[in-house]
Amino acid sequence: MSKVIDLFLEYVRLDTQSTEESNTTPSTLKQHMLAKLLVKQLTDMGAAEITYDEAHCYVYASIPAAREFEDAPVLGFIAHMDTSPAVSGAGVKPRIVNAYDGGDIVLNEAEGIVLKRADFPELSLYEGQDLIVTDGTTLLGADDKAGVAEIMAMAEYLLQNPQLPHGKIRIGFTPDEEVGAGTDYFDIALFGADFAYTVDGGRVGELEYENFNAAGAKVCVQGRSVHPGDAKGKMVNAILVLQEFQSLLPIYENPMYTEGYEGFYHLDSINGTVEEAAADYIIRDHSREKFEKKKKYFAQMGEFLNMKYGSGTVTVKIKDSYYNMREIMEQHMHLIDNAKEAMEELSIVPIVQPIRGGTDGARLSFMGLPCPNLGTGGHNCHGKYEYACVQSMERNVELLIRIAGKYAERR
Repeated sequence: MSKVIDLFLEYVRLDTQSTEESNTTPSTLKQHMLAKLLVKQLTDMGAAEITYDEAHCYVYASIPAAREFEDAPVLGFIAHMDTSPAVSGAGVKPRIVNAYDGGDIVLNEAEGIVLKRADFPELSLYEGQDLIVTDGTTLLGADDKAGVAEIMAMAEYLLQNPQLPHGKIRIGFTPDEEVGAGTDYFDIALFGADFAYTVDGGRVGELEYENFNAAGAKVCVQGRSVHPGDAKGKMVNAILVLQEFQSLLPIYENPMYTEGYEGFYHLDSINGTVEEAAADYIIRDHSREKFEKKKKYFAQMGEFLNMKYGSGTVTVKIKDSYYNMREIMEQHMHLIDNAKEAMEELSIVPIVQPIRGGTDGARLSFMGLPCPNLGTGGHNCHGKYEYACVQSMERNVELLIRIAGKYAERR
């Protein structure tokens, strides 16, 4: 097996699942297991300027510039170490399906868990290639241990081949990306890169520099509980008021009806009783103007219900999460042009598309580090049907090396 696959299989066996039920950074101490392993491996391969932020679980390191290229821009590559809270990352049992035949893949015969081509038609892209899958009881962790492994394999290759032209390269590994906290303690000054790429996408060739503007919202309803036999004119059923709030939102601005650049309101969770109820939402749109209108409309629905049921019945709180990095990236399109050029040189078809989600790169871009996103070769993240393509991961290592060289050419 290649180095990147060896590393990936080693990393996915470590449980680094983050959690939203924590106020600490990292949200789970087990993320330190991977951080410490990466520090050791970086040390063993001869990386420079290795920093392990033990308080917050960040790892930084350098690949020194090749001789005569010290004046090239400093380029960064970043990936996150945690896996999604959505599905367990403990006890991952990866296996490689060699020369995939194009049919269904039985992940767990005893439990009847099958990765079906009918459900995941993109499998057709990988006929004849090798796929890494789970046993159907956990996620795989390609999001984003594939990115971690690819950056590490790139680093080792460049350190072993100092004759290759490249400027100084900075590497960063972050915790808690899956719970929206990956950049909370990222040290931009210490990292010291002029530009960077996150390696945290899907299919190899993906190149993303647009993402949603995002906000989280909480709707709380204060009802009035009265015995149902004597409720006329007295009861205010908080659950039904919350249901009414949902009914006022545009039905087709729901994730199940949207694609591409279309935004949405998403009801993420709901709980309550007659006396009180609450719901968590996320609000998304690529257009900042439409995003602001969505938030305004959302708040107005609360005001409307308060007019109907009485002041204080409905409370709406909205908090922005991140913004569309296109605002920043339009000033640094060389990052996109160089990546596309590198892909074409490797016969990788560039897939330039908006992210229907967020990325650490979005926050980093607004923090002063322009940072588009690259694919990794992983698919079906956050679930037990997650898989990664061996050949895609290997090609992605070549791509990172080629991109690094572009900044030596253009110094």
